[in-house]
Amino acid sequence: MELRVCSKCVMPETHETIMYDAKGVCNICHQHDYKHEKIDWSAKEAEFKEIVDKYRNKGTYDCIIPFSGGKDSVFVLYTMMKKFKVKPLVVSFDHGFYRPHHLEQRDRILRQLGVDFMLFRPNQKIVRKLTLESLIRKGDFCWHCHTGVFSYPMHIAVKFKIPLLVWGESTAEYTSYNDFDNLDERDETAFNKWINLGITADDMVGMVGGEVEPRDLECYRYPKLRDLKAIDYRSICYGAYHQWDVRKHMEIINKELGWVGDEVEGVPQQYNFTKVECMMNGIRDYLKFIKRGYGRTTQLVTDDIRAGVLDREKGLAWVKECDGKKPASLKVFLDFVGITENEFNEIALKHAVSPWKCDPKDLKEGKELYDQKSWDLSFGEKNK
Repeated sequence: MELRVCSKCVMPETHETIMYDAKGVCNICHQHDYKHEKIDWSAKEAEFKEIVDKYRNKGTYDCIIPFSGGKDSVFVLYTMMKKFKVKPLVVSFDHGFYRPHHLEQRDRILRQLGVDFMLFRPNQKIVRKLTLESLIRKGDFCWHCHTGVFSYPMHIAVKFKIPLLVWGESTAEYTSYNDFDNLDERDETAFNKWINLGITADDMVGMVGGEVEPRDLECYRYPKLRDLKAIDYRSICYGAYHQWDVRKHMEIINKELGWVGDEVEGVPQQYNFTKVECMMNGIRDYLKFIKRGYGRTTQLVTDDIRAGVLDREKGLAWVKECDGKKPASLKVFLDFVGITENEFNEIALKHAVSPWKCDPKDLKEGKELYDQKSWDLSFGEKNK
């Protein structure tokens, strides 16, 4: 069925937090107009420098950089070291789905920059249980990733008394949970508002049927607010103080660090810079299409249309060509969580957002990524 889409970009009515004005232009497009026309970014950057200077030389590290190795976290780490001259502790929560080339590139860049690096990989058998439970409850299997990525660096901040954390882009770039007038902080409010999908770690302990203990999920539980306040913490997005421009950032990290993109399931080759890290990105986008009628290509061309670097009609053509294909990686995911494709479809359809309707059986199959056969998910169904 046809969905209403923004008359300026191509984002449909099923997108979270979206609204349209009388001319059919979405609220996120208006935010981007405001971003380019109204904000004094020089003043914002000066404000950011003041925050960094406040926390500089107060301990072993000046700040924590939460790090995946994707384009955004690489740019933030490089900028914080080269422009703001900080000594960071780089902290990475390994959700278990990183692709081989990404891991090689991540480690090369960290060695090249010369940083202290802390990596945490949670119990992968528990991850499997959480993945399935999150899929059933929310139609989004990434609860362990959402919560772990945002809570684990906060635990490290408390443990080692490093009060400043610097994240990447603001959520105002793609949703209306925040706008460019408001500080986008990765604090307890944000964690409970949209990061944890409305499910706490204690909730999840009960949901998985007594198969895990509360202490098994500590890394997914946000630290106590009193402990964070005791270190005078700030958890901020550089994108709230800096005019975010993905293509410019990629030019910088490619030139200075040799960061390169990779083939990404379900998107045009010209977008080989986004979500290159994760084996399961194709599944995540496929779920979004079943539930909401759009996928990763829609999000990418929308960004480029707003930035004025892509014609809307060409963007729509790319969306029609690429969104909505069943990923070849689906069979890998199904084996990992231990369900059939019919069960997967039934779960996904329960989370469909009106007025969108979809029959997954009508969707064409996409091509397999070149590295899929090298993925290690040996802790899947056979090791349940």
